Amino acid sequence: MTQNVDTLFINAIVLTMDGKLNQYDPGAVAVRGDSIVAVGPEAEIKKEYSAKETVDCKGKVLMPGLVNAHTHVPMTLLRGLADDLRLDVWLMGYMLPVEREFVSPDFVRLGTQIACAEQIRSGVTTFNDMYFFEDDIAKATADAGMRAVCGESVMKYPAPDAPAFEDSIAYACEFIKKWKGHPLIVPAIAPHAPYSTTPEILRTCSNIAQEFDVPLHIHISETAFEVENMRNEQGMPVVPYVKKQGILEAKVIAAHCVHIDVGEIKTLQHVNAGVSHNPSSNLKLASGFAPVQKMLENGLNVGIGTDGPASNNDLDMFEEIRLASFVAKASSNDPTVVPAATALLMGTRLGAQALHIGHLTGSLEAGKRADMIIVNTSPIHNSPRFRRDPNNAYAQLVYASKSTDVTDVMVNGKWLMRDHNLLTLDQDDLIKEAQGIAKKIDVFLFEREKSVLSKLIALGGSAQEESFEVQVKVKVTEPAQLVQNMKRPEITINAHKHYQQFDDYFIFDDPSQGRLRFREDNLIDENGISQSVRSRLTLLGQKREDEIGHDVLLSRSRFIAPAMHTSRFYREYFKPSKEISIVKDRLRWHISYKDTELFVNLDEIKEPAMGHFLEIKSRTWSRKDADLKAELVNELLTLLGAGDAEVVTQDYIEILTAK
Repeated sequence: MTQNVDTLFINAIVLTMDGKLNQYDPGAVAVRGDSIVAVGPEAEIKKEYSAKETVDCKGKVLMPGLVNAHTHVPMTLLRGLADDLRLDVWLMGYMLPVEREFVSPDFVRLGTQIACAEQIRSGVTTFNDMYFFEDDIAKATADAGMRAVCGESVMKYPAPDAPAFEDSIAYACEFIKKWKGHPLIVPAIAPHAPYSTTPEILRTCSNIAQEFDVPLHIHISETAFEVENMRNEQGMPVVPYVKKQGILEAKVIAAHCVHIDVGEIKTLQHVNAGVSHNPSSNLKLASGFAPVQKMLENGLNVGIGTDGPASNNDLDMFEEIRLASFVAKASSNDPTVVPAATALLMGTRLGAQALHIGHLTGSLEAGKRADMIIVNTSPIHNSPRFRRDPNNAYAQLVYASKSTDVTDVMVNGKWLMRDHNLLTLDQDDLIKEAQGIAKKIDVFLFEREKSVLSKLIALGGSAQEESFEVQVKVKVTEPAQLVQNMKRPEITINAHKHYQQFDDYFIFDDPSQGRLRFREDNLIDENGISQSVRSRLTLLGQKREDEIGHDVLLSRSRFIAPAMHTSRFYREYFKPSKEISIVKDRLRWHISYKDTELFVNLDEIKEPAMGHFLEIKSRTWSRKDADLKAELVNELLTLLGAGDAEVVTQDYIEILTAK
């Protein structure tokens, strides 16, 4: 007597992607409710099962749905926004500013729906996400019928859904509690990356992941620059650093892992971490070639991801699986590595295992969820089919098949697409809504790109101090004597420091934009050794506000911002028409003279060689106070023996550009 099931798939080339890579041709699969009941030769399955619905696959491939092991799905709405840039310029200069301005629950809902439609069409049944407002992403995903690991992002910077990282932590905890145990959604926590978090954030996220027994999703060693910085700042590579913070005690999903060595690979394998390889994104952003073959040889569960659709720029897993094989071959100079069957495993069962949900999905086996796709392998671009070698079925899918060859998709026993028709989403409406968002972002960026100040503010942390500064500058011919005169009894020295300063001035075609200065301050101790480095940006205007007395200048404070990136980053982001560098040695005194605080700088301009200059400065808040301090500055000049020195009314950059 036959058993009743809901759906019976027959007349299929069944690729199970199980532990033995069993194939059945013709094969059949029986589904009851949300799960697979049986897989095997068609004749045997038909004898044992009868179904409410029988699906004739007509000789097509029936296989597990693809697993997209790393993405940021709402970024479909940022697809094509900023391309052909380095990762740091792309992320900090464009993505994060636009996200701060536009990302909202409605934004992520729409972006997620578009991503789900795109992924369903290309045979993806499960994806692993990291973004903001992850609760809304989870709801949109579940409504679309897809399976997903949804990780709430946590960073040290303000985020669209959290002014501070403590808010992100609180959000993540509530999100995990709400979705834990859902049939389609596995909640997770996602500290963005070691460089965008702190040790406190990493330890807290690990503790939460362990407490709730959920995955922890994090970017690891994506670029050589990231690894170099970690070595310089922490004295160790990235994987040992995150291990030190307790991250590896959780169920880790490590995205990218482009620049890790065999020791780090073994560390990840030892804790059963999953890795997501993202070939398109790594190629497009020139991040490098992940050592995938070494990972596989050492037993790591390596899945394949598209990364976000703003850095790929699509969610096509057929393309990713093909590239994963090709990149491994090219980078190792060995055409036998990552063969088609292995690449397809990475896109199915190994990917699910990397996400720590291999018990649910990734292969066609009795007891697993009914997540499967039907793929037509007979189009002209994939004909003919050879049967001599059983690996040919994998080669057809990996090397010749296209995402458009997917005809039908089922997740958790429910149809999401039949004969190329989406059943849970309206694609045309989504496209129209997305275009409306694109127009608003275009306007925002168009206006921002007109102004250097706007671009500076977009990076975050910039401020204008509402004060004025009284300043005088003179040329010095006897700097040693001036240093001696600083010891006069009329002068009280509150602090004295020695700096080496490296200034890069960015000059723009439009003079009204001002000049942007990137400064690195190296604090030098009495032995001539650098003790610390501080970097910042200063947007300088073109003219001083006024002149008081004997060539004493009154100037408004500038826009300043912390500089967290290299000068190369700012060069590529601001795109100056010209760049001028100045290197100087600065002795700085913070003094009191007649109960008034003043700053005295003795500068030696070394590159280009310009000699020594004395600057005396003081903050001021009113015209009356400015006049008083102007008199004191002139008195101090005389006291220091520079009363008759040549007065300079220009900044150093103005002197250079005037030549």
